[in-house]
Amino acid sequence: MNGVFTWIISSTLVVCLSSLVGIFALVLKSKVLNRLLLCLVGFSAGALMGGAFLHLLPESIEKISTVTASLSLLVGFSSFFLIERFLHWHHCHKNKCEVHTFTYMNLFGDGVHNFIDGVVIAVSFVTDIHLGIVTTIAIIAHEVPQEIGDFGVLIYGGFTKAKAILYNFLSALTALLGALSGYFLSTVLEGVISSILPFAAGGFIYIAASDLIPELHKEPDFRKSLSSFCFFIAGISFMLIIKVIFEH
Repeated sequence: MNGVFTWIISSTLVVCLSSLVGIFALVLKSKVLNRLLLCLVGFSAGALMGGAFLHLLPESIEKISTVTASLSLLVGFSSFFLIERFLHWHHCHKNKCEVHTFTYMNLFGDGVHNFIDGVVIAVSFVTDIHLGIVTTIAIIAHEVPQEIGDFGVLIYGGFTKAKAILYNFLSALTALLGALSGYFLSTVLEGVISSILPFAAGGFIYIAASDLIPELHKEPDFRKSLSSFCFFIAGISFMLIIKVIFEH
């Protein structure tokens, strides 16, 4: 189990470090950043959908019934909907989010979500190393555009750049608490781990379908929309390639 623990902590730390992507956003011009974000959002949406349908869901169906897995997925989808609704938290993927009043609430909501990410990473690695790696990749793919958006929200809300980077990183560290909780409670959760995987898949699907894809629909330019769709397919293809590699 020591090797699994190392994988969990290392992977979660990489996810936490992705919150520092705001530093790179500082040196990019607005036009370049917006163009890059559209591609990242498209790839992230594809990676999340691919991670959910090609990895998490099939893994769980091998151990529990299809109905149980489907119910768990729906509970996960609904739970993420509630988290976003009641915490007034948004995955904003622009430099300046339209909703920027609840800056600290954004941090709190982000912290809760990062904690859940940590638990999901731990549970995935306890189930299978390869599944843990895939889950980590899917989470990082989603975190990069989200963290750039969160950075923009904090700046727009009145934070200095240094304070925004620091607070975003502190919020990201809750993923470590989630990972530790998931690991040390894995024996207690052993009977429900297979149900947690489709729950996480439901969360991935919610983020992709409710937050990321609608952002892509806002782009009026056909060529840019087509480009973002290609990155969406690239995200799915990336997860498919990983599945094929690991199954051989």
